[in-house]
Amino acid sequence: MFARFFKDESGATAIEYGLIAAATGLALVAVMPTIGTSLETLFGSINSGLQ
Repeated sequence: MFARFFKDESGATAIEYGLIAAATGLALVAVMPTIGTSLETLFGSINSGLQ
């Protein structure tokens, strides 16, 4: 019974995809403030140049 349980890998792929999605989400959350500040500076300088 336990041998069959440990050989069953049907849920492993779903768990791996979930971990990849969680890692991607955390990376995006970590990077977004930096990108937001850079974009704010860029668009501010463009706005100043157009005025």
